[in-house]
Amino acid sequence: MMLRRAVMRAVGAAVLATGLGLGGEARAAEVIKVGSLAPAPSPWGQVFKVWADAVAKKSAGRLELQIFFNGQQGDEAAMVGKMKTGQLDAAAVTAVGLGKIHKPILALQMPGLFSTWAKLDAARDAMKGDFEKGVRDAGFQIIGWGDVGAVRLMSKGFAVRVPDDIKGKKPHMWRDDPMQPILFQVVGGVTPVPLNVPEVLPNLNTGAINIVSAPALAAEQLQWSSKLDTINDDIAALAIGALVLSSKRLDALPADLKAILMDTGRIAANALTKRIRDEDAAAFARMKGKMTVVTLSADEKSKFTALYKQTRQRLAQGTFSAELVTKLEGYAK
Repeated sequence: MMLRRAVMRAVGAAVLATGLGLGGEARAAEVIKVGSLAPAPSPWGQVFKVWADAVAKKSAGRLELQIFFNGQQGDEAAMVGKMKTGQLDAAAVTAVGLGKIHKPILALQMPGLFSTWAKLDAARDAMKGDFEKGVRDAGFQIIGWGDVGAVRLMSKGFAVRVPDDIKGKKPHMWRDDPMQPILFQVVGGVTPVPLNVPEVLPNLNTGAINIVSAPALAAEQLQWSSKLDTINDDIAALAIGALVLSSKRLDALPADLKAILMDTGRIAANALTKRIRDEDAAAFARMKGKMTVVTLSADEKSKFTALYKQTRQRLAQGTFSAELVTKLEGYAK
């Protein structure tokens, strides 16, 4: 709690200390509509609220962030679609949403690729220029990059120690993620249940799904973890995200408001990065006290390593370029 309060104070102070001049009389507010899958009380929601308050103060009420939490604007594909049509101005999205704008970014979340934040950071920093250009070419701007957490496999009523343990079960598959169908094809003998994020909890409640792969913090905040009883401590991927804004909407803002929005947004995104990593680790620690923890043997790990490698090989045959997959695998070594 003390860490959370300190982070929130730091975010607010940093945002308000950027020193941008307001100038002129206050005018009617420009409203930037921002979509997010995160619940309002979540760590993401708390930082977004601080960001919105800072924007309002720095602009003397001329610029307002209207934030739609908890998937009110639909899942990430819907939010990206709404930004393209002007119904929404910005969104906080994961790599799945970023992949709807510029598919190569999603390759950072290929299964089994990165299991440490240091290696993910090195790869993202090296590729950031190309990724951000692709996003700009598609008509968007990345305000700031962020993270979602370390993806772990969770289940109900059974342990998953090898890929064959998934066969005959009912794993959730994110409907908008092009990588998961290939992963389950490689596993074989399984029919995943394609769902968007808001649909997962109801399907956990009814038993229509019994395997979920997600970061601990996200699973906790979305109430998924309360419906599951077993968690693997191995990391399958590192989930990332970003604050994304329509270039058309950004360009329509007066120069000073544009600067306020971009500068404060970068500060909010940077603050989220460290906070989410810490809180995801804390959420996993809480889950370990409530759930059965599965620690894989070396032989069991090797079977998942082989599954992930074969999946990446297939992804390199059309979903992503072979050059991109090879390059990212190089950063993972």
